[in-house]
Amino acid sequence: MYRRILFLILTVWFVSLRVLYAQSSIEAPQPVAIATDKEGNEVELSAGETSEPFEAPLTVRFSANAGEYPGYSRVCRWSFKKSDEQEDFLVRYDAEVEYEFVEAGAYTVSLYVTYTSSTNSNMVLEYEYDPYMVSIAESSLKVPNAFSPNGDGINDYFNVYDVKSIISFNAAIYNRWGQQLYSWGIDEMTCEDCGWDGTYKGKPVKDGVYFVVVSAKGADGITYDIKRDVNLLRRYIEETNN
Repeated sequence: MYRRILFLILTVWFVSLRVLYAQSSIEAPQPVAIATDKEGNEVELSAGETSEPFEAPLTVRFSANAGEYPGYSRVCRWSFKKSDEQEDFLVRYDAEVEYEFVEAGAYTVSLYVTYTSSTNSNMVLEYEYDPYMVSIAESSLKVPNAFSPNGDGINDYFNVYDVKSIISFNAAIYNRWGQQLYSWGIDEMTCEDCGWDGTYKGKPVKDGVYFVVVSAKGADGITYDIKRDVNLLRRYIEETNN
């Protein structure tokens, strides 16, 4: 009887030692999330804190930084959820996950890491972390009705402005006879010195009224179908300045 009790005590003690050894030999994962905006700028996100609103599309690389250890199987579980929904819309089991956010809204991304002994299924180490909370701004896009391509460095290009979270974009300029003079896409939507410079085939067009057609879509699902006049005021501005 005493031998059996002693055997059980030693067994529990031995198992406890193994668990303690496992805990000391396995380093806790140190997750990192790096967000890259559409201009290529990188920002490290802080777990447990809501990010400042980013424009879509936004790419985030989530890294568990969880090592692999002999004698243990490792499982990394990333769950993606919209803050106003109960169910995950995406679950990934890779140590490193990259995701592109293209819809406006608030998101939570949670990480769970589990280490299980290959010789003792009861020997399990679990790690759970504060979620990353990513905010994607609602869309915005405005179109001016005039510009002055006179080389003074002010308003020399016709382009859209106040642009936020636009995920598709096309625009074109036409003259009064319906002839297309210029077109541009999303890569030229917000860059400096982009858009129409008031020329056609390298030559300045006359002052007057032209027509712009804009087709765009926001990350929040809003579509922008804009058709309006554009006043080219090169000569008028020069004479006024003089």
